[in-house]
Amino acid sequence: MNFFIQQIKKSTFLVSLLLVLSCILFALQAGAVKINWSDWSNLFRWGHSLLSSAGEVIPLDGETYILWHLRIPRVLLAVLVGASLGLAGALVQGLFRNPLADPSLLGVTTGAACAAALTIVLISEKSFLFSMEARVWLLPFVSFMGAFITCMSLNIGSSWLTPGSIAGLLLLGIALNALGVAVIGLCTYLATDEQLRSLSFWTLGSLSGSSWTMVLLLGLVLITVYLWCRTQAQQLNALNLGEATAKSLGVLVPRLRWSISVMVALLAGLSVAFCGVIGFIGLIAPHLARALIGADMRALLSLSMLLGAFLMLAADTLARTIVIPAEVPVGIFTALLGGPFLMLLLHSKRQRVG
Repeated sequence: MNFFIQQIKKSTFLVSLLLVLSCILFALQAGAVKINWSDWSNLFRWGHSLLSSAGEVIPLDGETYILWHLRIPRVLLAVLVGASLGLAGALVQGLFRNPLADPSLLGVTTGAACAAALTIVLISEKSFLFSMEARVWLLPFVSFMGAFITCMSLNIGSSWLTPGSIAGLLLLGIALNALGVAVIGLCTYLATDEQLRSLSFWTLGSLSGSSWTMVLLLGLVLITVYLWCRTQAQQLNALNLGEATAKSLGVLVPRLRWSISVMVALLAGLSVAFCGVIGFIGLIAPHLARALIGADMRALLSLSMLLGAFLMLAADTLARTIVIPAEVPVGIFTALLGGPFLMLLLHSKRQRVG
């Protein structure tokens, strides 16, 4: 029996990986500018001339420039953001033992966006205090801190105000979400025209500002968090059984909760810093993964990342191709996908409860 279960899990992973790879190939070709095979060959020749010590470097121009500096970083960033949100959602659901928990529903991403909005409005007027290099790293740092403070507020508040109550946890997340939205609204009211254009990026979500720096930084963070999760998979499974059971199995629950909060804040904070508020990916991907392969965190985390990457990349590709040459904010598509999914999820839980 275990052999068949393992084969089903391997087949599920293989199909998910093929979906992601197929979506990547389609996304690289789709867009306002048509990419031909000659552009790929020019890109490979440019890379060879760049690595070669002899001869002049072939300059990038036209479609090849768009492919290397715009299309490829955007597709890779969409994959990394989706994988990060899927992994963050699985960790949040394991932390609170609640399949309805999600970084966006609980206000974690809104907390990161709130910190980013305050930075845009307040710090930009005092840009002389920071060098250009410092300002590049300032927004990811404050987004991480906003997500971390929100996650710890949920962690402490849920155990103090409503211990063991799923409804209380969701209500606390809604309250924190409302506070974050209020602060973002205040920043919008106080912002200048230039700041308003920047704030619209955070509230609606977009991957139009993708760069190789973002790809490398988020990729490094995602790999680090995933490797940590692999080493803590057994403890995460024990935590799903309840804090008392986890403590009896030798798990240091307070340290584990703090560690999960830091990892979720890193993933959600950087995702918000790079592409704004993206909702429901962290809810849908882990829930689909749990329905396909069960609740074992060793497999659930990996599949959540794959499904999150597929959903995010599909939404972004649709957002930038449905009204060419214009572009629809990707957050609108994830909300259109996640809203009905959440209602179906609540309806199914209502039927099970009776």
